[in-house]
Amino acid sequence: MLQKLTINNYALIDNLEISFGEGLNILTGETGAGKSIILGALSLILGQRAESRYFFNQQKKCVIEGSFKISGFHLSSFFEDNDLDYEAETVLRREISADGKSRAFVNDTPVNLTSLKQLGEKLIDIHSQHATLEINDPEFQLLVVDSVAKHDDLLNDYRAKYRTYKKDTGKLAQLIAESDKAKADLDYFQFQFDELEKVSLAADEQEPLEKELYALNNAEEIKRNLYGAYYLVQESETAALAQLREAGQQLGSIEKFDTQIEELHQRLSSAIIELKDVAAEIEGIEQKTHTNDARVDEINTRLSLMYNLQKKHRVNSNAELLQIQDELSEKIQQALFSDEAIEKLQKQLAADKAGLEQLAGKLTANRLKAIPAIEKQVIDTLAEMGMGSSVLKIEQMPPPPPKGGAFNLQSGGVLSENGVDHVRFLFSANKGHSLAEMSKVASGGELSRLMLSIKSIIAKYTALPTIIFDEIDTGVSGEVANKVGTIMERLADNLQVITITHLPQIASKGKNHYFVYKDDSAATTYTRMKQLDSQERILEIAKMLSGDKPGESALQNARELLLSSK
Repeated sequence: MLQKLTINNYALIDNLEISFGEGLNILTGETGAGKSIILGALSLILGQRAESRYFFNQQKKCVIEGSFKISGFHLSSFFEDNDLDYEAETVLRREISADGKSRAFVNDTPVNLTSLKQLGEKLIDIHSQHATLEINDPEFQLLVVDSVAKHDDLLNDYRAKYRTYKKDTGKLAQLIAESDKAKADLDYFQFQFDELEKVSLAADEQEPLEKELYALNNAEEIKRNLYGAYYLVQESETAALAQLREAGQQLGSIEKFDTQIEELHQRLSSAIIELKDVAAEIEGIEQKTHTNDARVDEINTRLSLMYNLQKKHRVNSNAELLQIQDELSEKIQQALFSDEAIEKLQKQLAADKAGLEQLAGKLTANRLKAIPAIEKQVIDTLAEMGMGSSVLKIEQMPPPPPKGGAFNLQSGGVLSENGVDHVRFLFSANKGHSLAEMSKVASGGELSRLMLSIKSIIAKYTALPTIIFDEIDTGVSGEVANKVGTIMERLADNLQVITITHLPQIASKGKNHYFVYKDDSAATTYTRMKQLDSQERILEIAKMLSGDKPGESALQNARELLLSSK
């Protein structure tokens, strides 16, 4: 429900703030006073495009703000999907700067124009006598049938299962595509895998082999230097060990004179023992070191194999090659066993489809039962509004199953988000005329009354957004106008209705009455809007009946109209 509308710097409006109430809200005023301007401003927070040339003051930005009560409209998922804070009282705001740049907000969170429009369509439905798109929209027509069928739980259950079915269908298509590709590449994957597996790679073998090869390639130099070191420590005439032994003898001969010398002699003896061990190890390594061309060739062959594989697969280590080997193994397994996964998913989808067809059959049956009631209620309501010769026929496609027969998808239905049904509203406003799509056989005024009758029906069964009727009463008068007003009043029992009218019969039905007028008291003309009290309503309706200077009879007539509407 639209609770408050604030307009700043738009067309003839410098600053306007108006609160709307529940039920039927009436807007009246002379032609050109600015009623359409108010609707134009409202359309901006519903996501419509804007141009700065419509600004009241070209130097200031235009700001339109609407406050809506949205509890009961089940919009929490929309807010969640768009990462918005859900508030039971939600504010939509649009700001357009003088250079034409636009910004939109929902509860002070910036949103794009598409999101604003999507939310706006869920909150307000503006209908004029020229707005025929919605009434001819197949989705809207199916919504009408579903509303009267009263199977929301069944429809929501079906849609949830259908979304899962569509998701799994896409998954199956992906599995089949991946399987086909894997099978096509199987020989190539197997060749690569066999090539890696045959080598029997170890993640940590490369570095030790590289070190061993380096040592083998320098074996002669290593052996020569080892022998030289051993010779200097052990074998030469001035060998280090011989020198140290002699030094030990010198210290041993005098250690009895000083405990410190004794200690040094012990330390030197330990060093001699350690050096003898070093010499022995040098000798051992030297004796084991020798050239081995066969081993060099063997290591070179192994390393070359690793280097070539790493280059081929564009990696730098055996560990990465082993990872590729695992991935290839997985692809091979996928190619070999993908048919099992596909077959399993196909069986699941077949079962899911059968379940969906069963639910779709129930939806079809419910819609079949609802259609006659809709046709009758619409025709009865149109008759009240002076269109007693009207005929409405709702076609359901595919045709429903024969009496007592089972639902069969092969009869022409294709599973969709709404089941298998498509409906088509065919209409004739006059006797003897063929039924056709409503936009082709009905005038603007007739379409408006048809839409009013349809909306009055579905409002009984489901929550609808605020409906704004923009002069849909054109072409009606007298008792018909009174009936149109009565139906609007009835419609407003279930939702907020705002209507712009020039007919006193309709204006008198309103719970709240607003008057739009031009203020010429200053140098600049302004559009103003105010809510009328009871006495002001009597005067306004009297003017609608007889002109600017109504007499007592017109005033009395206005009082009677208002009294009869209470």
